Amino acid sequence: MTAISSVNPFDPSDQVAGCEGASAAEIDSVLAAGVAAQPGWAADPMLRLRSLSTLADEIEVRRQKFIDLMVREVGKPVAEAAGEVDRAIAILGFYSQVPLDPVGEVVPGSVPGARVLVERHPLGLVLAICPWNFPLAIPLWKSAPALAYGNAVVIKPASPAIATAALLAECAAGALPEGVLSVLPMSGARTSEVLDDERIAAVTFTGSTGVGISVAERMASRAAPAQAEMGGQNAAIVLEDADLDAAADAIISGAMGFAGQKCTATRRVVVVSQVREQLEAKLVERVRGLSVGDPEQSGVTVGPLISESAVEEFEAARSAALEAGATELAVAEAPEGEGYFVSPALLRQDDPAATVNQEETFGPLLTLIEVADEDAAVEAANATRFGLVGAVHGRDLGRAGRVAGRMTTGLRRVNAPTPGVDFYAPFGGEGQSSFGPREQGRAAREFFTSSSTTTILPSAT
Repeated sequence: MTAISSVNPFDPSDQVAGCEGASAAEIDSVLAAGVAAQPGWAADPMLRLRSLSTLADEIEVRRQKFIDLMVREVGKPVAEAAGEVDRAIAILGFYSQVPLDPVGEVVPGSVPGARVLVERHPLGLVLAICPWNFPLAIPLWKSAPALAYGNAVVIKPASPAIATAALLAECAAGALPEGVLSVLPMSGARTSEVLDDERIAAVTFTGSTGVGISVAERMASRAAPAQAEMGGQNAAIVLEDADLDAAADAIISGAMGFAGQKCTATRRVVVVSQVREQLEAKLVERVRGLSVGDPEQSGVTVGPLISESAVEEFEAARSAALEAGATELAVAEAPEGEGYFVSPALLRQDDPAATVNQEETFGPLLTLIEVADEDAAVEAANATRFGLVGAVHGRDLGRAGRVAGRMTTGLRRVNAPTPGVDFYAPFGGEGQSSFGPREQGRAAREFFTSSSTTTILPSAT
């Protein structure tokens, strides 16, 4: 079996958790339990309501424990960790009411007296492949709707977040019937095998674009549903009438919070030439003033990257950008020591086609692109294979809204940072940022259920 472990990215000598990856026999047992538990779970909406509410309570009781663990295990600044736990509880509260929603509708038949019944049904056993950067919120925004609509769920957590996943499993054991929600640490090879298991009715995935496409292709080979949320190369457009101080605050928050380790992080700033100089000065000031350090300390917004390999990838991308002609405008001082720290950086690279403006760098790296006008800004912002989030900053809200509407992204933000998710609204992108139906809110029903249509004709007697 493959050993799986997580370490503290602030202090890599601190191993947070370790376990053996699940064996073939353990995987078989978990899948069998999920298949056995799912029909009874689906048949009892009040059980689903009570259980999801209880799960929220179990997490609330362990709120501080979750916060402390996320800070230690993935290096999330304490304020962001607290916000994530609160959001997870709110997600469960929202979906706890879904079991009482109508499950279908009756439409007129094509002949007198006929009726057509359209119903929604759970898929069965769902595999949720989750990332490390939101180790509680993402497993729950996948699992909560799946469970609410009557499915059983197996969570495959990311290795760097296995301790947080284990704590979630502890909460689930006290709230849900056995087999309904399982947490299963697995190696990549084992996960690949599970994708071929016919007992897995559907897969929901969040992670890198390459792996997400591979998962979707694997499921398509057996005509099973897949949902994938993948990378982003998110742009913030700054128009000439923008509140530049507010825009700069939103951009830096979106780019540098949690060391830029979010798929929704701001990667590019596209600014019209009339205000480039002023905005640049404000961004430089804010980057140089960033607090980089121990994520446990109040006021720290940029902690370490998740691993040594993440540091190497960041530094390689930054160096390649500079060698290709980018200009370094500002850096923030990173602390010395054993932690996986990098210096957050603001670069100037006006070519939208440059690699640094095309490929996602999962870290605190932001590029500034100057353009002539609004049309050029939209063109530059859209010039990637990704389409997750786009932001527009401008005082004229009608104009800013129209510009946002021209961005080829699934999520659009006006005068707001690119990160920020309303868990009750659909979440997803365009292009290579997303595959399959949207996540969250009522949109989740489209993925976690299938429909049947029953035509009922009147009796001939």
